[in-house]
Amino acid sequence: MTSPAVSSRDLPHPAREEIRLEGVLHALSDPMRLRIVRELATVGQELSCSHFDLPVTKSTTTHHFRVLRESGVIRQIYRGTAKMNGLRTDDLDGLFPGLLDALLDAAGRQAARLGESGL
Repeated sequence: MTSPAVSSRDLPHPAREEIRLEGVLHALSDPMRLRIVRELATVGQELSCSHFDLPVTKSTTTHHFRVLRESGVIRQIYRGTAKMNGLRTDDLDGLFPGLLDALLDAAGRQAARLGESGL
């Protein structure tokens, strides 16, 4: 039996059981990646890559999204020509209960303390 062909537009994601705590923490250790995750959590729905106005080059933005996807923090899928991004909240909460909420809360408190919107 052969497996169905994978579209060239399908992006690789780790399976839930492959997500590692150190990978998640590494992905969230960068201010730009944390900013992306905070915005996704605030909006609570998928957002296209073009939605994010980051003060970095397009290639750097692409790198940040790739790190988040490969660590299991976000899921990226194509909808037409747009690459949509969503938090893997269920997977992260199932593996590391309370971690994402604690990190987002801490990031929000830090942004408020430093007078940054962070979004």
